[in-house]
Amino acid sequence: MSDRRRWPCNGHVAARRLEGQAEAERFVAPERRSVGVPLADLLTGPGGRRDRQVVFGEALDLLEVRDGFAFVEALKDGYTGYVEESVLAGAVEPTHVVRAPSTHVYPERSIKVFERHWLTLGARVRVTAMDDSFAETPQGFIPAPHLAPVDAVERDPVAVAERLLGTPYLWGGNSRMGIDCSGLVQVACVACGIPCPGDSDMQERELGTALPADAALRRGDLVFWKGHVVWVVDADVILHANGHDMAVAYEGLGAAIARIEAQGEGLPTGRRRLG
Repeated sequence: MSDRRRWPCNGHVAARRLEGQAEAERFVAPERRSVGVPLADLLTGPGGRRDRQVVFGEALDLLEVRDGFAFVEALKDGYTGYVEESVLAGAVEPTHVVRAPSTHVYPERSIKVFERHWLTLGARVRVTAMDDSFAETPQGFIPAPHLAPVDAVERDPVAVAERLLGTPYLWGGNSRMGIDCSGLVQVACVACGIPCPGDSDMQERELGTALPADAALRRGDLVFWKGHVVWVVDADVILHANGHDMAVAYEGLGAAIARIEAQGEGLPTGRRRLG
């Protein structure tokens, strides 16, 4: 059976590429859209629970709008689900990405005026003019030091994840406002040009190569438990978004293994190395 999280078919409608594989009333060519709000929940169904989140400027393929909810596929990772119709904007070609943990968008070239809204790490914008201080976008002015060209690839995913230290833990979260373990892995991988699915079970199957249980760990490796994933900072320290601290935090690897086992959640299920 196909995983509904990456299956652009809901019975009413399906992506045309699934003809012959899926059952649906209609097969359609998706329409390209983007996220037009700082942050939106990607839901299991219309009005359902949050699976993941999408952030400003992310590309979405729209398959259907029904009763105020849009059935979409996120181009970043193929995750499918529902967003409120109101969060959709027209397709854009972003030129820059937010590399700061978060930033503000101002109505003019001044930090002394009320901001219009905020953007998180990984948000994508189209810059029309730029100087050393501000980037001008259709939404307003963003501090230039907070942006990087959209095709700029970072080298150290752990360093990207460390920018979100202290971010509150949020199940299904993908932003500075709240993030979970797999969201922290995904945002760092994407910044480094590494394709990355959204959930930890997918990440354990698809990212990098498996390591033996006794392999020496190094910075940038991943350690998995059932339903959890952490970044390895060095041989003794990990970084993860976790419910114990309710935040993105460092923890000793040995301490984490003992604590999680004591909670009845078992030992690590896998270790993987990127690249």
